[in-house]
Amino acid sequence: MTPISFFSPKDADSASRLAGSGAKFIAGGTNLIDLMKERIELPSALADINQLPYQDIKETSGGGLMLGAMVKNADTAYHPLVGKHYPLLRAAILAGASPQIRNMASNGGNLLQRTRCVYFYDTGTPCNKREPGTSCGALMGLSRQHAILGASSRCIATHPSDMCVALAALDAIVHVESSKGKRKIDFADFHRLPGDTPQFDTILEPGDVITHIELPPGAKFAAHSAYVKVRDRASYAFALVSAAAALDIGKDGVIKAARIALGSVAHKPWKMREAEKALEGEKPTTKVFEAAADILLRGAVGHGDNDFKIPLARRAMIRALEYATAGTVDNAHDAYDNPQIEDSK
Repeated sequence: MTPISFFSPKDADSASRLAGSGAKFIAGGTNLIDLMKERIELPSALADINQLPYQDIKETSGGGLMLGAMVKNADTAYHPLVGKHYPLLRAAILAGASPQIRNMASNGGNLLQRTRCVYFYDTGTPCNKREPGTSCGALMGLSRQHAILGASSRCIATHPSDMCVALAALDAIVHVESSKGKRKIDFADFHRLPGDTPQFDTILEPGDVITHIELPPGAKFAAHSAYVKVRDRASYAFALVSAAAALDIGKDGVIKAARIALGSVAHKPWKMREAEKALEGEKPTTKVFEAAADILLRGAVGHGDNDFKIPLARRAMIRALEYATAGTVDNAHDAYDNPQIEDSK
């Protein structure tokens, strides 16, 4: 048995002090408990943060939405304001895990879940993320689930979240508080690429507490968004690749604004503003979608077992854009049969 001290901080300041002294936060525990069972994480202290006052979802003065870090994933997905203005986020959350896990997992915890790389979870194999300075088992072994973008010679693990792919596409902002004060982090900067320090997943500092996730005004994307998740089985499986797409299409049929991102292809949700710009000002055609997907996947490299993920990610992104053009995730159908999509071939 590993002795563990247990605390229940009631405010961010108390939680920050505990984290600064080495305590691990536990909310739903849907990832941390797994890591403790596998002896990957062996904290000497746990801080139950479920009493922190970040349990609400509310509109911002600018027309966006503020998601409390302690709100459960299921409650977020089924919140009427999320469904009305951010159906992309709802679709991504409901594509992940299982109903039981979504009922337990918190919004803040979802951002902090660690990779599901089998070598990371197998303490009998080398892993630079788990034990810096060893090696990357996936580079020497099975790489089917692994990264095709942003990887390094130290690590080719992928980030597992579905929710985070939608948040990246929607340009979310993470609100953080610590003893040093409050700050905001653009979602695109929140997660790190592995580089030489794959043991660090985010840019959070010791003592940081996630309080909220802010969504910018998204009503313009509500009518045309879709989340496509490709996996080995239809439920309770992590993605091989996933694609999020949200479009603002004018009455003239031209794309006024676009937000896209890929998941399970890198150490973080993968987004490039250049790819979004390639869509804006254009009519939604297969040729335009292909060009944007090619930009998004520029520099993609397979590692043998996962070479197939490059064309798969390209097709998933194109399909997400086709579905988004056809309508929202609730009424998306075979986009090839929809007259809004012009055949440019």
